[in-house]
Amino acid sequence: MWHFASFGAPGVLVYLCFVLAPILISFGYSLTNYNPFNPPVKFVGFDNYRLLFTDEQFLTALEVTTILTLVVVIVPNVLGLGVALLLDRKGWLYNALRSVFFTPVILSSVVVSIVWSRLLDDQGPLNTVLRSLGVEHPPGWLSDPDVALYSVASIVCWQMLGFCVVVYLAGLQGVPQELLEAAEIDGAGPLRRFRAVTWPLLAPSLTINTVVLLISAFKTYDYVKVITNGGPGSGATATIAFDVLQTGFDSNHVGYASAMAVLMLVIVAVVTTVVLGFLRRREVDL
Repeated sequence: MWHFASFGAPGVLVYLCFVLAPILISFGYSLTNYNPFNPPVKFVGFDNYRLLFTDEQFLTALEVTTILTLVVVIVPNVLGLGVALLLDRKGWLYNALRSVFFTPVILSSVVVSIVWSRLLDDQGPLNTVLRSLGVEHPPGWLSDPDVALYSVASIVCWQMLGFCVVVYLAGLQGVPQELLEAAEIDGAGPLRRFRAVTWPLLAPSLTINTVVLLISAFKTYDYVKVITNGGPGSGATATIAFDVLQTGFDSNHVGYASAMAVLMLVIVAVVTTVVLGFLRRREVDL
């Protein structure tokens, strides 16, 4: 036991200090009205949690986060699978294209946000091109409350696309060629071979991509902070993670922000568990 404990202790200590302890401390703060600039600290029980369900700002952030998560989970999965099918070939050109598609993944999200905010500015290159093509009033990609959220979601999708492509490529390369050849001999066309052979064997890849995208999208903060700062208008792109940081560090309502963070953790844990369980059962059924 001591032998195994000596190997496991460092990892366990890191987990306790940097994961479990902050969660417990945040939960403790969430039961108080803690404000570092407005003592004393009072125990308020679950009042902060009850207030969340009547807080229009939080409910709006929950809606924004849900929409962004749905877009980020669906779009890169669909496009990533399509691109992976096109790149599942041998040759230097396809190897180079794989690198091109994966490059955005390794870039800093802040750098990506700055570049795209310049491209999508009202006077930026994209709208300049649209005006030159005769569009008198091009969309306000980041200034229109009805469009800004989908613009931010598109930027997240663009950066995460390469990750999905790589995971699906790995899954495609694990499909036994014997099964595809047997299906072809039986008269199955390309679509039938994909539906009956390739797609079922890509179930683990779909699980990985969906769970990673779900968690990444639900805790989106940096894109919103850099590109729109929660605007335009009243929280049109403000996610829950953005509201947590704003409430805790700008407004100094640490107790209330902690309640938001704990609730976000619970939502992510529950949704991820449900999705993961469903996708794993699908893998077994297939």
